[in-house]
Amino acid sequence: MNRTTTDGAAPVVIVGGGPTGMTAAILLAQHGLPVMILERHAVAYPHPRAVHLDDEVHRILQQVGIAPAFARISRPGAGLRVLDAEHRVLAEFRRPPEGPHGYPQANMFDQPDLERLLRDRLATHHPEVTFRRGIEVTDVGTGDPDAGTASARPGPPVVTFRDAEAPDAPLHRVIATAVLGCDGADSVVRERIGGHWRDLGFEQRWLVIDGRCARPLAHWDGVDQIADPRRAVTFMRVGDDRYRWEFRLRSDEAEGTFRAPEQLDELLSPWIADRAEDGFQLVRSASYTFRARVARRWRNGRILVLGDAAHLTPPFIGQGLGAGLRDASNLAWKLARVLIDHAPESLLDSYEQERSRHVVQQIRMARAVGWVLTGDNDRADGRKGGAAALRRTALRAVFRVPGLAQRVLDRGSPALRGSALTAGRRPYGPRSLIGTLVPQPEVSDGESRRALDEILGRRPAVLTLTAPDPELLALSVRIDARVLYVTGRSPRGRSPTPGMRTIDGEGALARWLDEAGASAAIVRPDRVVIAVARSPTHPGRELSASPACEALVTTRDRSPV
Repeated sequence: MNRTTTDGAAPVVIVGGGPTGMTAAILLAQHGLPVMILERHAVAYPHPRAVHLDDEVHRILQQVGIAPAFARISRPGAGLRVLDAEHRVLAEFRRPPEGPHGYPQANMFDQPDLERLLRDRLATHHPEVTFRRGIEVTDVGTGDPDAGTASARPGPPVVTFRDAEAPDAPLHRVIATAVLGCDGADSVVRERIGGHWRDLGFEQRWLVIDGRCARPLAHWDGVDQIADPRRAVTFMRVGDDRYRWEFRLRSDEAEGTFRAPEQLDELLSPWIADRAEDGFQLVRSASYTFRARVARRWRNGRILVLGDAAHLTPPFIGQGLGAGLRDASNLAWKLARVLIDHAPESLLDSYEQERSRHVVQQIRMARAVGWVLTGDNDRADGRKGGAAALRRTALRAVFRVPGLAQRVLDRGSPALRGSALTAGRRPYGPRSLIGTLVPQPEVSDGESRRALDEILGRRPAVLTLTAPDPELLALSVRIDARVLYVTGRSPRGRSPTPGMRTIDGEGALARWLDEAGASAAIVRPDRVVIAVARSPTHPGRELSASPACEALVTTRDRSPV
């Protein structure tokens, strides 16, 4: 067995070079950590898979550095229409052109395009990241690098791998500071840490068809859900000439039932009358089994799983890939804090505590939406059974309550809970902000007008409506946080401390704090609020009493400005 060495410090090894793995690699590299990606496939997968990301995840792409490029290759989604079996519109729910995070609330795209942007970003801005393709990871463990096996005794993570195209090739090992398993549903990393699946009780088979068409097939840029008891269908426009169909398969239909061109033509006939005349080109047709599962264990020491290695969700609210990118954003700054700033290892506990609970909430929502909009194909003959009747009742209830469906469509993701960093959350008052994302308006820091995250950078931040008191400044040094004095249309308190960065969000951030009854808030690097103060005179004292702040204590000595 050969020992693989890297220049300088041991790297964080990422198993899997898909969007989640590449996003995690870039976020870690931004902190100065050495990173090695080991990807099984020799070439990038060319076919579309994920097609939707929301505005919160678009904001993560902003941190990665590809938000403008992603905006160019994506298309804002207009919302959702529910249609009956004859394609008559039952209800239409439109999204606003921009959400609270500075981007469209729904963004349609082609996954290969996103992966290309991430690869290009790695190549141009982070050439120090080692990206090895055609690599099969055979084992992940911890142990003495000079012992006979990777699990001989506790020690640093050790990754064993070889050339995927040459099973008889010699094995290599690399000692890592941490291992991130981004290697999909059949994850080797999850298996090695004992992360057995927890089944959340959902399984459906669907046929997914992607195609291009020269003739426009849709009069709007949203998603159509056809609530047909004979066969539920989802149809969406993904790009200028790109479309996706998802057809629910019945229990009596075998995996390869719709492989023949004439069978596909029959399914697509409501949209495509003649392939040649309409200029239709089939990109791919594939059957999928949608499942709802969450790993029972996400971490063993510094070996962790992310993305599909940690969770699988039905696609009905478009959060599959987004959940993986949220994992990367949640974990990267914490791992950097532990590896660079010597924060306690317990900080890594909060990753699974927060993300697992959040993912379960989103999966349950997707499962419920899937049942209401698609349910079971009740009978092969199209006659409506009991499930269809229940769905019709549920749909009527949603449609008849004024604003209910719109509120469901426009709501952000659930607040993070379950960790020491979010322990102070309450349903009302200033603590209702804990675990939620700070909105991202455009702000001015006296030098230029930019999106808020461009000013926040990669450090924690304290947003305060009053001039910082000495206790607040001392706290900001302890947790290595930037202090931002928030002014709006009606700023309160004294003038800001000389040299203190002041931002003007035209009142957006001030209103956000005011409406929650808060005078100050601490925002961690992934933009999640972890502590709030109500006191307008001594916010520093109140914030310092928050247990969440202890997790951010750093050894670095930096100015709070």
